[in-house]
Amino acid sequence: MSEGVNCKAATIHDLVGSVLENQFERDPGDVCISGAFHIKQGTRLTETSQRYRNNYLLLRAETSFGACSIEENELSDEIAHELPGKRVSSLLEDERLPVRVAALDAYFNLVHPHENNSKARPFALPGGTAVERAKHRDAAITSLVNIDPGTRVALIGVVNPLVKAIENAGGICMPCDFNLHATQDGQVIEQDMYTIIYDCDMIIATGMTMSNGSFDTLLQAGRESGVPLIVYAQTGSGIAPNFLGNGVAAVSAEPFPFSQFSSHETTLYLYVS
Repeated sequence: MSEGVNCKAATIHDLVGSVLENQFERDPGDVCISGAFHIKQGTRLTETSQRYRNNYLLLRAETSFGACSIEENELSDEIAHELPGKRVSSLLEDERLPVRVAALDAYFNLVHPHENNSKARPFALPGGTAVERAKHRDAAITSLVNIDPGTRVALIGVVNPLVKAIENAGGICMPCDFNLHATQDGQVIEQDMYTIIYDCDMIIATGMTMSNGSFDTLLQAGRESGVPLIVYAQTGSGIAPNFLGNGVAAVSAEPFPFSQFSSHETTLYLYVS
């Protein structure tokens, strides 16, 4: 396979199996993790009183990075010292899902870099403040699909500027998040995605859904209902394009460094099936 050609995998687990069976350009047993980072980030944007706690596992494999958002205290701080030197093939069989996802992401960002993919449309995310960059990023995400007035958009994984971008496009945002109870404007956030993913016109989901297994459920929902699934991927930026046309309608892939980790211009890669 080359430049991220759509694979037949139905789930993340299937995709891992395909890599372990050497169905792609590099043997994962020959790819070594040279660095691991356990990142804890706190955020409070100037125009909101909400505080966010974000945690990430970041792995480096040769010239690429792979990332997975994790829950507070889900992994020990020692993870950053445990994983360097290990092979991607070993980590793809790790019992911890975030480790498998980060390793899979690093692998695909190495063998299928976005900048070499003819299907990817680069989008220059301007430098600026955290709020400015978030607004530009989320406008790019909503530009991937036509959101007509009244379109019901299930947002799985709430990012407040993305809520605004959906509303500014005329959509009705149906937010869902395990860790938040209300949006910046006070809208109640649903915590059970099953109540909304079969009662909407489209789904926008963050790559964080890969870290808890719900991504596979969203893929299945998209296939069964025909509702377009758009993935905004920091977590799994290299993984999500593999499902284009097979449950995923569009992807905004944002490889590390993410917008919140830089004030300078960076690049998003936009895909449409």
